[in-house]
Amino acid sequence: MCQKTTVAATRAGVTIAPRQRSSHIFPGLSRQGIPQSTALHVSEIVERQSQDNSLAMEDACRSKPQFHPMFLEEAYERCRNICAEYAKTFYLGTLLMTEERQKAIWAIYVWCRRTDELVDGPNATYMGSVVLDRWEERLQDIFYGRPYDMLDAALTDTVFKFPLDIKPFRDMIEGMRMDTRKFRYEDFQELYLYCYYVAGTVGLMSVPVMGIAPDSSSSAQSIYNGALNLGVGNQLTNILRDVGEDASRGRVYLPQDELAQFGLCDKDVFARKVTDNWREFMKEQIKRARTFFNMAEEGASQLDKDSRWPVWSSLLIYREILDAIEENDYDNLTKRAYVGRMKKFLMLPQAYNRAQSKGSLICPY
Repeated sequence: MCQKTTVAATRAGVTIAPRQRSSHIFPGLSRQGIPQSTALHVSEIVERQSQDNSLAMEDACRSKPQFHPMFLEEAYERCRNICAEYAKTFYLGTLLMTEERQKAIWAIYVWCRRTDELVDGPNATYMGSVVLDRWEERLQDIFYGRPYDMLDAALTDTVFKFPLDIKPFRDMIEGMRMDTRKFRYEDFQELYLYCYYVAGTVGLMSVPVMGIAPDSSSSAQSIYNGALNLGVGNQLTNILRDVGEDASRGRVYLPQDELAQFGLCDKDVFARKVTDNWREFMKEQIKRARTFFNMAEEGASQLDKDSRWPVWSSLLIYREILDAIEENDYDNLTKRAYVGRMKKFLMLPQAYNRAQSKGSLICPY
């Protein structure tokens, strides 16, 4: 049974009286927004991926496969079609990129989508740890130049053209494993790690392909941090959008200790009743997600100019989802916030204008 907080609520370790506003401090975060437990891990990935394409040569087990040009063309075309069908606005944003970068991003997108479908797709109930273990073996084969099918071949070709480290791909699979065995998160530190595994990794995969602007004065680490923050912000937004849907499956992707700080618990989530406590709790969760988007802006602005459009499209559209939750009076228990197709397309020119600007344009939330 929940203990309802009536006198004061403790937010992020700071005790405040009801109805008072406070500056929000996120516990366990370093200045870059990355928990200290993963900062070194990310730094190592950045270092390896910043060494041109030496990754393809450093392992004696790796040998570049020789694909027939028409086979590769069809493989990338299939990836393009999948991206165009399931990620329309993102796909449109990739059209400004060079052909080689387009193909690589499509191949990465398709691999990530196939990975996600192992635990969230129509056949997810039949998938277990053995399937994920086998998928990880296939990943290793992809990096060793031994693809299993045509879609794998597109990624194999990509990892031999760009300095992609296998670790972010393995970490994403680990995130899928978490989804099969962990349905509660005690605090934000735990939730952040989940967001890193299933979404932050996408940013780490993408930067070597998208490229860093030649005239950028920012460090590679700060640009990777921006990509990581965008992925985490996107996943936090997905979680806030899907609270009701996840609850129907017995899952609560919200920090348990922060629920308790607002006098809430799982029972309130499953009851699907929007209360004042719920609204106040959601305001803080939305504020956190927006902070990650704000931290992502600088990195997005330092990418190669031709690669920024899809990144800014994603950033702006996901911010709109947070706005939609607010417009629904914070009812994400019985309603699913979404951005309509027309509104997404109308946002593309705005994203394009942001992509042409070198500076960060942080929203004043």
